[in-house]
Amino acid sequence: MAEPIKYEDFAKVELRVAKVLEARPHPNADKLLLLQIDVGDVQKQIVAGIKQHYTPEQLVGKLIVVVNNLEPAMLRGESSNGMLLAATSGDKVIVLSPDDPECVPGAKIK
Repeated sequence: MAEPIKYEDFAKVELRVAKVLEARPHPNADKLLLLQIDVGDVQKQIVAGIKQHYTPEQLVGKLIVVVNNLEPAMLRGESSNGMLLAATSGDKVIVLSPDDPECVPGAKIK
C-alpha cells in the first residue's frame, strides 16, 4: 500500500476530462503513442505508454481522464503536457473514461 498523503497534496492534482483529437505512434519509441487532446480551454499533446494495448483508431474521439497540471516533460524527443490515467487488470491496460458520452472536455474531476 502506498504511503498516505494529505488532502492538501491531492487537491494540487488537476484531473480533467479530455477528448482525443488525434493519435499516432511515437516516431522514436515502440511502446508510446502521441495524443493530441482537447481539455476544454486548450488543446495539447500528451505521450502515453499504451501502444501495446490500444490502436490510434481506438482512441480518436474517446473521452479520457488526464492529469492536466503535470509538469511538461520531453519523452524521447516529444513534449508531453499531461498524463493519461489508466488501470491495470492482470495483463490488460484500461484507459479511464467517463461512462456518460455527454461529459464535456475540460470537466473537472473531484
